Amino acid sequence: MQALTSRAPRATPTSAGRRTALGAALTTLALALTAVPAAWAQDYPTKPIRLVAPFPAGSGPDANAREIAGELTKILGQIVFVENRPGASGIIGTDAAAKAAPDGYTLLVGTTSTMSVLPHLYSKLPFNGEKDFTPVSLLGLLNTGLIVTPSAPFKTVGELVAQAKASPGSITSATLGAGSYYHLAGEWFGFNSGVKLQFIPYGSTSPYTDLMAGQVQVMFDALPAAAGSIRAGKLRLLALTGKARHPAFPDVPTFAESGLPDYTPTAWQGILAPAGTPKAIVDKLSAAMQKATQDQALAEKWRTYGGELKATTPAEFAAFMKTDAAKWGQVVRQAGVKLD
Repeated sequence: MQALTSRAPRATPTSAGRRTALGAALTTLALALTAVPAAWAQDYPTKPIRLVAPFPAGSGPDANAREIAGELTKILGQIVFVENRPGASGIIGTDAAAKAAPDGYTLLVGTTSTMSVLPHLYSKLPFNGEKDFTPVSLLGLLNTGLIVTPSAPFKTVGELVAQAKASPGSITSATLGAGSYYHLAGEWFGFNSGVKLQFIPYGSTSPYTDLMAGQVQVMFDALPAAAGSIRAGKLRLLALTGKARHPAFPDVPTFAESGLPDYTPTAWQGILAPAGTPKAIVDKLSAAMQKATQDQALAEKWRTYGGELKATTPAEFAAFMKTDAAKWGQVVRQAGVKLD
């Protein structure tokens, strides 16, 4: 009978060994995945960047978007182009940007209306401003003015308030409809001052011609569209938001000086990216915005109409938007405005 050849038993890995090997593999994978966004950011951008503007071409916000796109093009070395996607109070363009690939090649120009106000006006939106976007940087701030027709009998905020209280509803305020910036800024003023204004909606038609002619008496708006007429004496500016008087309008008091320290509506624009955009790319874009807003000619242009060209870090911008949205939410609730 042939003798059996003895064999050494095959070694099997212990549980501890398996755990060690698995941990090492996972660590290697994690490091590799971390390195991918960093590599993307190092090469980014390698193609044109689309800046979605949820407002019409030729509008004031559109001009601001195109100006900053030009500066970013110089800094990033790739074309940054504006794609206008207006409609439904900014919902269409904002939703399109929210659903874009989070690769840094589609960005959004967010505004007070689309990011701070819309979530309070509608019970349901196709996007969630907090969850669907990553803040990149603030672009600029525009102070809100109380603009009046030259024929108005009141020369100060105090005189306007006194007249409105003596004759409730006698002062007409132009708006672009319920829930528009003009309307809600006016409602905010009414809550703070204790007066009731009569709001006149103009839909999509600019009310400035009627304001200059005295068909309506007041309007609450940022100043890009009105600054030239104010300087020409075709309109008067009674007060302006801001912590201090604006250097472009040194003779115009702030609302705080006029007895309304809590009246602080500000129109702003900022750059956001779809949620999930790699942090390294977001940080690179934010750094580019810091450089872009240093352009002196552009900064001076913003100052001429009572604004401030201003960039922030992503964290600063996120905190700013949260605070701003809370303020507008209170105004919308007090006004009882719902658009659905």
